[in-house]
Amino acid sequence: MKNLAVINSSAPYGRSNYRESIDLLLANASYDRPVALYFTGDGLYQLVKNQTANAIDAKDISKMFGLLDLYDIEDIYFCQQSLIERNLDPNNLLITGEVLTSQQWFTKLASSDQVVNF
Repeated sequence: MKNLAVINSSAPYGRSNYRESIDLLLANASYDRPVALYFTGDGLYQLVKNQTANAIDAKDISKMFGLLDLYDIEDIYFCQQSLIERNLDPNNLLITGEVLTSQQWFTKLASSDQVVNF
């Protein structure tokens, strides 16, 4: 079965990209398809703890990430350069994942059969 990589590179609010990416990931994982979740660029802001989404009349997305454990999604990766540029500590994010250098990032993605970027 082909494996799927889902890249989240969009900020969490203002679009539904975050929701569509998680829906795609969970749907594929429910059929035991190998999946991996990548966060880069502004997509890392989806994982910042203690967001006050209701302040901008938006839905709190943090609860969605709790579903990753339920679906046994363990292959989660963060772009090291994006973390540095945004001054984010991977230990202070909603979920745990492996921090990848640029070279590791592209090597992992190259091993995926399908890649979808949101």
